[in-house]
Amino acid sequence: MNSRLTLGLAGVLLAGALVAGYQGIKLSRQMSASEPPVAGPAAPLPAAEPAMPLQQQLVQRVDEEQRSPVVVLARPLQPFEVITAEHLAVEQLKIVPPDTFSGPDAVIGRHAWQALPAGIMLNQSLFKAGGPLARLIGEQERALAIAVDEVVGGGGFISPGDYVDVLLYLKETDKNTDQSAQVVVPALRVLSFGEALAVTASGEPALYPQGDDHNSGRRSQRQASTAVLAVPAPLLTRFMLASQVGTLRLAVRSADEQRLAGYYRDGLKDTEIKEMERQLFQFEKLALRQARPPAQPSAQPGVVSRAPSVTIYRGPDVSRQTP
Repeated sequence: MNSRLTLGLAGVLLAGALVAGYQGIKLSRQMSASEPPVAGPAAPLPAAEPAMPLQQQLVQRVDEEQRSPVVVLARPLQPFEVITAEHLAVEQLKIVPPDTFSGPDAVIGRHAWQALPAGIMLNQSLFKAGGPLARLIGEQERALAIAVDEVVGGGGFISPGDYVDVLLYLKETDKNTDQSAQVVVPALRVLSFGEALAVTASGEPALYPQGDDHNSGRRSQRQASTAVLAVPAPLLTRFMLASQVGTLRLAVRSADEQRLAGYYRDGLKDTEIKEMERQLFQFEKLALRQARPPAQPSAQPGVVSRAPSVTIYRGPDVSRQTP
């Protein structure tokens, strides 16, 4: 066979082999791509969390429905500082205190009259003008301070919120021949005793407590020199009149009478004021009789007049001195 023909035939066979090899490799790649990959060892699945029991879900839902939003102070507030959204937070409570706010819109833009710490629930009383003492009394009452000591003030154990009877002791004088001790005004509410103030209708102290030293607080209460009483306005002047004709004592009434609760529920009743006026009437007449100077005897002919004398009043005592 011709050598040239042999070389040509070998070249054709080589080209055919290369084409066949290329087609085989291409076909194998397509088949491997179409076949699913061989799965290795399966990774462990995370354990499923146990489902919450249906009863517990119902209890949680009912609890959420019973809660109401209440606005609390998230940052301290200075007096007359304008409240912004950054000062406020909303908490969900099951029991909502009285006079609180359910949304920030009712508070933003307002200012309080005193410094407020963070964490308190905002209520209407914090935005009212006036001091703590003025907010403890109603329109028909006046706050009146009287001097007390451990004897007058129930041994120093009277607390704000107590109710006391005011007793008057009259000693024997030239104008009062019989000494007596009687109740001047019954059931007056104690607003403060020493440095301690009463609580408001919401149960919060009228002033934020300063210091936690219980013993020092007890000492300052035992050494109190004044007590502030809520006196009905129509009886204010006559109460002062009774305090000038004798010695006053405070008698504490029982807490079982629930007078403080009745006051915050019904206020000061007109019938109570009328009863106090009736009891004060006799003391007003007594004080006016003692304060009236004695009648001067008329000059008679032939009688030498004595030197004029001066009448001196010291509380219930009346004396005359001749210069």
